[in-house]
Amino acid sequence: QVQLVESGGGLVQAGGSLRLSCAASGRTFSSYTMGWFRQAPGQEREFVAAISRSGMSTYYAGSVKGRFSISRDNAKNTVNLQMNSLKPEDTAVYYCASSARLFLSSSGYDAPQTDAEYNYWGQGTQVTVSS
Repeated sequence: QVQLVESGGGLVQAGGSLRLSCAASGRTFSSYTMGWFRQAPGQEREFVAAISRSGMSTYYAGSVKGRFSISRDNAKNTVNLQMNSLKPEDTAVYYCASSARLFLSSSGYDAPQTDAEYNYWGQGTQVTVSS
């Protein structure tokens, strides 16, 4: 079992940056594909980014590509989401999650992008972007 705890959320002005972190428990962190999702008020949770077990492959939702960057440190059991050029529409609760699905391609076609493909979830961290 994996326990995930997010941190780093907060209030930022449009155009600013935030760095989210997710700390995972357990000794099998490197066995999981990791992902970030977000859920805005009144909306369904949506995929943001995923990173392969090794960290060699990443995949992003179109709405954040070029602005967000996902990374992981398997020695420290952490996965991060660097968010730049933030927009008010990025306001949401951000969740990290782990998936047993393999994700190998550099194109990201096999990246897990749905809730059902992820097994464990953190409690979420609030990100608010003011205009």
